[in-house]
Amino acid sequence: MANLLSRFFSSPSLVFTAAYFLRAVLLVYGLWQDANSPLKYTDIDYLVFTDAARSPYDRETYRYTPLLAYLLWPTTPAASASLPGPRELWASWGKILFAAADLAAGYLLVAVLRRHRGLSGPRALRYVGAIWLLNPMVATISTRGSSEGLLGVLVAALLWAVLERRVVLAGVLLGFGVHFKIYPFIYAPAIVWWMDAERMGRGVGGKSHGSHGLLEKLHRFVTPERVTLALVSLATFAALNLAMYALYGHDFLQHTFLHHVTRIDHRHNFSPYNVLLYLASAAQQSGGFKIESVAFVPQLLLSVVLIPLVGAKKDLAATMLAQTFAFVTFNKVCTSQYFLWYMVFLPLYLPNSSLTRHPRLGLAALGLWIAAQAAWLQQGYELEFLGRSTFVPGLWWASLAFFLVNCWILGLIINDLGTTSSTTSTSAEAKGVAVAPAPAPPSSSSRPSETSPDWGFDWTDLDDPTR
Repeated sequence: MANLLSRFFSSPSLVFTAAYFLRAVLLVYGLWQDANSPLKYTDIDYLVFTDAARSPYDRETYRYTPLLAYLLWPTTPAASASLPGPRELWASWGKILFAAADLAAGYLLVAVLRRHRGLSGPRALRYVGAIWLLNPMVATISTRGSSEGLLGVLVAALLWAVLERRVVLAGVLLGFGVHFKIYPFIYAPAIVWWMDAERMGRGVGGKSHGSHGLLEKLHRFVTPERVTLALVSLATFAALNLAMYALYGHDFLQHTFLHHVTRIDHRHNFSPYNVLLYLASAAQQSGGFKIESVAFVPQLLLSVVLIPLVGAKKDLAATMLAQTFAFVTFNKVCTSQYFLWYMVFLPLYLPNSSLTRHPRLGLAALGLWIAAQAAWLQQGYELEFLGRSTFVPGLWWASLAFFLVNCWILGLIINDLGTTSSTTSTSAEAKGVAVAPAPAPPSSSSRPSETSPDWGFDWTDLDDPTR
C-alpha cells in the first residue's frame, strides 16, 4: 500500500488526473441529485451567480463584482442556445470554471513548495494532493457552485508572484483580488513588510546615527519595489472600480462593498455572533450601540497589523495563513466556504509545522476542529431542517466551542512562524534551489534533476522564472 501511494504521488499526471476525475464525478452526481432529490446539491449561491449573469444587480441578493457575473455568461439561456454542445453542459459552466481554478491553484502550490520551500516533487505533490487537490471538501464546495476556488487561485498566484519578485504582476493580482472579494487586502501589509531591500536583492546600507536615524529608516523602507506594488495595486483596484461604477453606479458600490460592512447574515453562520445577528435581524432597531458593528476591530488588529509585524519577515506563506485564519475566525459571518480561504495555504505550512512534527498534536487539532464543527452542524440541522429552536444554549455553545478551537489552532500557527521554513531553506540550499530570502533566482544549472518521463510533464517549468 505504501509503495502504491509512493508511486501515485511520484506522478503529477496521476495526481492531477485523479483530482480532475474527482471533480467530474461530483459534477455528474450533482446533476443527478438535483434532478432526483428534494435536497439539492447545487449551492444557492450558484443560482444567484447564474441569475446575475443575465444582468448584474437585477437580483437583490447578488453581492459581488459584475466581473463574476461576466465569467458566467455562458450559463444564460441566450448564451447556451447559441453555443455548441448540450445546454446542461453550459448550465454547469460556472462549476466547471471553479473546479478548474482548484486545479490551477494546486499547480501553483506545488511550484511554491518545490522552488521556495525546498520540497522534492513527490513530497510537494503529497501535501498539495492530500490537502487541496484530492480533498473532498474542496472539490465539493467548487462543484456545488461556490466561487471560492477562484479566490484560491488568485491568492496562490499572488504569493507565487511575490516570492518570484514579479512586483508588477503581484500588484495587479492584489488589486484584482481585493476588487473581486475585498478580504485579500489583509495580505498587503505582510507583503510590503516582507519586501525589504535586502530580500529584493538591493543590499542593506550602513546604519545612520544621530538626528537623521528616523529619516534614514523611512528612506530605507520606501523601496522602489514597495512603491511599485502600492501604485500598481491601487491603480488596478481603482480602474476596475471606476469601470464598474460607470456601468452600474451606486448599485455596484452598495452590493459589492458597502453591503459586506453592514451585513447581519445569521444562517449557516459558525461565528459566535450568530445568535446576536439573528436577534438584530429580528429587532430591526435603528438606534443605539450595536456590538456587531465593531466586530471588525479585533479581526483587523490581528490579521492586518499584529500578525504581519510578527511573522512576515520570518515566513510569508505561513503568515498569510495565520492572517486568513484570524480573519475567518473573528469574522462576524463565518461559513464553510470561508474555510477554503485558509485551506489553500495549509500545504505550504504543514510540511515542517509543529502539527506534523508532533503527530498527536496534529491529530488533536484536526479532531477538535471536526468535532466542534460537527456539533454546530447538528444544532444547525435541528434548527433549519427540523424547526427546533436550538439558538440557546445549543447553537450558542457550539459556536463558542468552534471559536475557541480555532483560536487555539491559530495560536499554534503563530507560534510556528519562523520555524516552518527554516528547515526547508536549509535543504533547498543544499540542492541549489532558490528559497524565499534569496535575492535572485537560480541559474538553470542549479535546478533539481527531477525531469524523468515518469513525472508526466516537464517540472523545470516550475523552476524557470521566465516561464
